Amino acid sequence: MATAHPNSSPRSESSSTRPVPSGRSHLRSLLGFQILGTGSYVPDNVVPNEALSSLGCDPEWIIQRTGIRERRHAPENIATSDMAYQAAIAALESAGVDASEIDLIVVGTFTPDSLTPSTACRLQQRLGIRAAAMDVSAACAGFLYAMITAAQFVKTGTSRRALVVGADLLSRIANPHDKKTYPLFGDGAGAVVLGPGNAEQGMVSYTLGSEGEGADMLCVPGGGSKEPLTPENLAEGKQYLQMDGRGVFKWAVRVIEDSIRDVLDDADLQPEDISLVLLHQANVRIIDAACENLGFPREKMIVNLDQYGNTSAGSVPIVLDEAARKGLIHSGDRILMCGFGAGLSWGTTVFQW
Repeated sequence: MATAHPNSSPRSESSSTRPVPSGRSHLRSLLGFQILGTGSYVPDNVVPNEALSSLGCDPEWIIQRTGIRERRHAPENIATSDMAYQAAIAALESAGVDASEIDLIVVGTFTPDSLTPSTACRLQQRLGIRAAAMDVSAACAGFLYAMITAAQFVKTGTSRRALVVGADLLSRIANPHDKKTYPLFGDGAGAVVLGPGNAEQGMVSYTLGSEGEGADMLCVPGGGSKEPLTPENLAEGKQYLQMDGRGVFKWAVRVIEDSIRDVLDDADLQPEDISLVLLHQANVRIIDAACENLGFPREKMIVNLDQYGNTSAGSVPIVLDEAARKGLIHSGDRILMCGFGAGLSWGTTVFQW
């Protein structure tokens, strides 16, 4: 159970006493906004490991290698915007905010309904409101990128109520014939409503980073201007997600450790000052490595990948919503959030509730 912390500034020491950061990415602070409500949605269709036996996957092997026991797959009539809408409605209800009050929508996704218009525009139309709307594409880091983008608008007063959604429909882009990748992914969406807050609320420290030199380690090569989907490319499966699993695993463990140490050091905080740790739900072995390397007690880690698999941009906001609905978050708590994936890109923050 999380415990409340006093609303005092954690930046009490001279910057000269702080450890030198990893140098992976810039460190920033963004205070003065708050999360007013959370919401999430996953499809009803449960796909257990046993249902993937036709791929030659042993159910226990999947659990041992990833921690995933089942995932959710959306039916054919459900698109990313439909999942985003359900998560948004839940977040609005949680926040006690009417949809008409929303003046900005930012959706983190790399599985949009279509290349254009944006999924955010589809969501805006579905909600029946007047609001600026845009997508942010940063794969599994998409929610952090989207939230930090929207928070800038709230901080400057150009948005009073911003709706941020992370949503991905991975079952449509995972190769159903690839036993190394297909079992990893599921479909889902999470959302938050942002509004102005006090001077202690918001991101005590955050970092966004990218390393494009690793782009080919996790990508969908076909479908863009570089490799349009020709019959030949379709036959080669270039419309599907491709991943260097071993390389991505090693990179993820390093970037999690580096970026979390960086934001903690920048905020003058220790692991014991953090109430909850919400990591992108990619692989339980990555989460376990983070616990061990960073000194976080396992009970501070909220894990749901055993139920949902890797939902990409939906991952962090779904686990955030589950923690909030279980009563695990209180005013003044410091929540560590970290998303990481294709790009290669990441976003990490210490968020003060």
